[in-house]
Amino acid sequence: MSGLLEVEAAAGLAVYGAQAVPGAADARAQLLADRVPERLAAKDPTLWGPGAEAEAKIRLGWIDTFRRSRELLPRLAELRDELQTMGMDHVVLSGMGGSSLAPEVIARTLDVDLTILDTTDPHQVRAALKDRLASSIVVVSSKSGGTIETDSHRRAYLKAFEDADLPGATSRFVIVTDPGSPFEALAEEMGANLFLADPEVGGRYSALTAFGIVPAALAGVDVAELLDQADEFSASLARDENNPALTLGAALGTAALAGRDKVALISDGTGIVGLADWIEQLIAESTGKQGRGILPVVIEAPDAPGAVRDDVLTVTVGGSLPPESVPGGGIAPHVAVNGPLGAQFLAWEYATAVAGRLLQINPFDQPNVAESKENTQRILELGLPQERPAFTDGPVEVYGTDLGNASTVDQALGWLLSRLSPGGYLAVLAFLDRFAEADAAKVRAALADHTSHSVTFGWGPRYLHSTGQYHKGGPQTGAFLQITGAVIEDLPVPGRPFTFGQLEAAQAAGDRQALTGRGRPLVRLHLTDRPAGVARLLAAVDELPWVS
Repeated sequence: MSGLLEVEAAAGLAVYGAQAVPGAADARAQLLADRVPERLAAKDPTLWGPGAEAEAKIRLGWIDTFRRSRELLPRLAELRDELQTMGMDHVVLSGMGGSSLAPEVIARTLDVDLTILDTTDPHQVRAALKDRLASSIVVVSSKSGGTIETDSHRRAYLKAFEDADLPGATSRFVIVTDPGSPFEALAEEMGANLFLADPEVGGRYSALTAFGIVPAALAGVDVAELLDQADEFSASLARDENNPALTLGAALGTAALAGRDKVALISDGTGIVGLADWIEQLIAESTGKQGRGILPVVIEAPDAPGAVRDDVLTVTVGGSLPPESVPGGGIAPHVAVNGPLGAQFLAWEYATAVAGRLLQINPFDQPNVAESKENTQRILELGLPQERPAFTDGPVEVYGTDLGNASTVDQALGWLLSRLSPGGYLAVLAFLDRFAEADAAKVRAALADHTSHSVTFGWGPRYLHSTGQYHKGGPQTGAFLQITGAVIEDLPVPGRPFTFGQLEAAQAAGDRQALTGRGRPLVRLHLTDRPAGVARLLAAVDELPWVS
């Protein structure tokens, strides 16, 4: 715990222990010698090398986007009052990756009702459509305007509004997109409310742009307070001293270069809820490329398995703490980051950009994200590949190649874990209903309790917009457990030749192709009965021996 005595703070946000990470002080000194704080605050696109300069030149708006976002506040207040008057007080957000994760942490932290729809699972989509439809306003967020999930949600909600004979069906949509995207023209065609986001901010850095603040404000959040917190913190970004975001970035990058290339992200229970999920997509998609990167591992609680590993930098996050308080929530982390949410967003964005410089990668591109999307589109056109299970264990069909003598789920899991090399990780990828099948997420901690390797968990398809980049572009040391489920009642995507169930299956198959095409070990568990299948999976993990 001694490292935590070193504290760097600004505007209520404190970073504890980062300077004690081996090598971080030297890295910070070199960053200062290279004038990184001054240059980054001035949006210098040359900081990440010639190969990244063109992209960085149009992706550094997050440095001060919170100031431009204030221009949206009067119109948002007016629109919310208008919607409330019309009886529309249930806000649904259709978005993927950074477009949904930032509003979700804002709403959860401030205890505001906001329905997040970031799935293609037909059961989850159907449940959302049945929830307070008559009072729903749907925010459709897509930076590119070509996101297949959000366009499918829009189509489903429009048909549901029309089928229910609700007045002003198209006016029940709020579209958030970049200027010039296909969604901008669509909003005008529909007569939907339109908010244009900052075009010089990438999706994962967009927490304080229209993507973060429009759904939050419509749901009732005082977003001006978040912008104030970021604005106050921003003064520290150009400084050599009292620059906690710089110190955090130096610790993240240095630790990764020294072998701690995984960062455990753990809420310390001091008032910020779900921030680790947002940080996960920011770090994974920004750093996982060119065979290197930092793997974020979201840990459920300070005492959960996987919080401490030899190749893991343990980081706790939370709200502001009084000076005499010890951060960590019961664990002794390497680094603790505590402070207001608006400052947290800006600090982690800055730190990730700094870590990218140390890793010598471009933190603003995502070169491998399109691969699974292209596979999905091809499968939707040609049909699902023919696959036969290696064996069936009760309500679970097990798919994989060369599974040895495995004939039960626990044996297949043991086989998969045995394929992990030193420094490797296991990623659990669940294409299920994350509310109805929430227990599936328990498998992460259960597996982490049976191996010395890091275990991550992601809901499909949303992980494709975050850790999916790391899986394909980062170090090729991962093994993958994909979980899919039988569709009991499918749901058409209006105006498209496929259903939500077919789209979800194609997305899962497309990602399997991308991963196995890299020679990575992968086992798929298909739950023919979802509740019984989840129960069988958890029981199977309990039967596993320790696998080093």
